Amino acid sequence: MSRKKYFFKRLSILALISFLVAIPLTSVQAGKVIKHEMGETTVPDNPQRIVVLEFSFVDALAAVGITPVGVADDNKGEGALIPEIASKLGEWTPVGARKQPSLEVVSSLNPDLIIADLKRHEAIVGELNGIAPTIVLRGLQGTYEDNVASMSVIGEALGLSDQMEKRIAEHRSTIEALAAKVPASESRTVLPAVVWADGFNAHASSSYTGELLEKIGFKNAIQSAPGKPYATMTLENLIAIDPDVIFLMKYSDVTIVDGWKSNPLWNVLKAVKNNQIHVVRTTLWAKFRGMIAAEIIAADAIKLLY
Repeated sequence: MSRKKYFFKRLSILALISFLVAIPLTSVQAGKVIKHEMGETTVPDNPQRIVVLEFSFVDALAAVGITPVGVADDNKGEGALIPEIASKLGEWTPVGARKQPSLEVVSSLNPDLIIADLKRHEAIVGELNGIAPTIVLRGLQGTYEDNVASMSVIGEALGLSDQMEKRIAEHRSTIEALAAKVPASESRTVLPAVVWADGFNAHASSSYTGELLEKIGFKNAIQSAPGKPYATMTLENLIAIDPDVIFLMKYSDVTIVDGWKSNPLWNVLKAVKNNQIHVVRTTLWAKFRGMIAAEIIAADAIKLLY
């Protein structure tokens, strides 16, 4: 090869390399940027293999007919899900506890999107992003409105914004219709609470369940500031606020309330005097924070009180 031909061949190669380098990354990288609680993440345009690490996000996918490939199910299998949501899903793989999912199992599913919870998973987001694009949303510590806002972000991430916004609009209408069943004169205070063998954890007005019940017309007995959704209570604390209605979510067969019943002070409570202590479905009321769950919780509360 002559030196002249060699020179032009090298020049052509260099020109091709320069052209390829100059192509904007956006033209060779498929995906969209999603804003979430821990920044921005580029996710595929239409993710197909989604792992969800909090129950409220399972609710969101079920609301638009999507089955995740993996669910953090607290090692309970399908029994971890409320039937109203389980019936809308196909097959999925358990990935461990919500608090501590198995990163090995998550990775083995080859996800193209992971949806994580801010409170539970902030410390492992780096590892999750090493497996697949991860968005972080408010679930566990979020209010009712926080969780509805998370549904919108999930819809965007799935490439299903129109379907999700339509479902949210339907949800708003359903909640408004349920609220219309609560008399305007309703003045009773309510208190949802998780109870176990040695604890009573009240869900205040800024909790998911507390805010939801206020949306349909019931005032929470504990008016709390944002970011303080829960309150650990003693029997004396409970007597001090004296709610008219108590909804109990039992985490164990025998709870602290069983011990309180032998204390004469227990009978001082208005909820006890008026037979307004209601044991509700724990998995539904305490663990799911999505639209499907909200509609069932609201309907349950109204059915119990009227």
